[in-house]
Amino acid sequence: MLGVERTATAEQIKKAYRQAALKYHPDRNRNDPDAERKFKEAAEAYEVLSDEQKRSVYDRYGHAGLNGQGVHDFSSMNAADIFSMFDDILGAFGFGGRGSSGRRHSRGADLEVTVDLELEEVLTGAERTVEFDRVDYCDRCGGRGAEPGTQLQTCQTCGGYGQVEQAAGFGGLLGRIVTTCPTCRGNGKIPRERCRTCSGRGMKMQHRQLTVRVPAGIQDGQSVRIRGEGEPGEDGGPRGDVYCRVRIKTHPFFQRHNNDLLLRLPISFTQAALGAEIEVPTLRGKAKLTIPKGTQYGETFRMQGEGLPDLHGRHVGDQIVQVLVEVPRKMSKHQERLLREFAETEDHQVLPESKGIMDKIKEYFSGLSEPDQRQDKPNA
Repeated sequence: MLGVERTATAEQIKKAYRQAALKYHPDRNRNDPDAERKFKEAAEAYEVLSDEQKRSVYDRYGHAGLNGQGVHDFSSMNAADIFSMFDDILGAFGFGGRGSSGRRHSRGADLEVTVDLELEEVLTGAERTVEFDRVDYCDRCGGRGAEPGTQLQTCQTCGGYGQVEQAAGFGGLLGRIVTTCPTCRGNGKIPRERCRTCSGRGMKMQHRQLTVRVPAGIQDGQSVRIRGEGEPGEDGGPRGDVYCRVRIKTHPFFQRHNNDLLLRLPISFTQAALGAEIEVPTLRGKAKLTIPKGTQYGETFRMQGEGLPDLHGRHVGDQIVQVLVEVPRKMSKHQERLLREFAETEDHQVLPESKGIMDKIKEYFSGLSEPDQRQDKPNA
């Protein structure tokens, strides 16, 4: 079947099978009903002769000796399955994994658009209208490439097969590579009269507008997928998808940490010392927060359930309030007098009202001993 001698090497057997498989492949011999049988016989011959044990049995007992040797029943298999079995030998020649037609139904390209959200919209979810351009079937010819009312004709370059062969290796000794026909782009047919809108390509750039629902709790950088709105696949393959990538704008005073929100809130030193009940903003409106007596700078308070929901709606985060105790830069004389009275009760030293910088320097040096002053002079 393969036309090799009994002494043929493994490489000679492989080369002979590759040539026979390409010669008798059903897709290349659609008008020869005997080609498929020869194609399957060639596969069986290669399976036997490429296995040392099976080849030894065949050499001694012939075809009848192969019963029970685990040889596949190629007569009940289709061409695509046979090519997949010997993909390392035949896969580069354009048939493997493409089905009985020999043409690949590849999925169309995915597209990506950007959706901007406010942080408040992450709390509730939002709808957006997105617009983009995609390669799509021509409106006029429906993707046929032919002017409406005209017919397609068989491609003269590939004879309607959709693929052409090219010699591979020096002098074509290694075989022939099958590639998509450049004239019909694998369709096997070309229009008699090209569509005036798409110039016979069957495709053109189309503008598309869609409404997308962005779920609550989505994170910055995550995407919402709209299935089947991408570009169409080759040879009738399925469309790709559109991915709407979400960007969340920076909020003027909230920072997001997963589902929690951080709010840095200034309070006065009297509120921190004496305690207070204050109103704080949340994404849901105003809420009251109790500041206990003696609160220190940087302390945090947790407001449960005032954060953001997670994407699946099973949990709601918290709002973390970090207080920043502010010291007033200007005070009235009455306020300053009260603070000085308070300082006296603390036994803490504070500067007198009118003490200037020079008075402070003189006071500093007068407190030093004589040896200390002599030691400091060289460094002055």
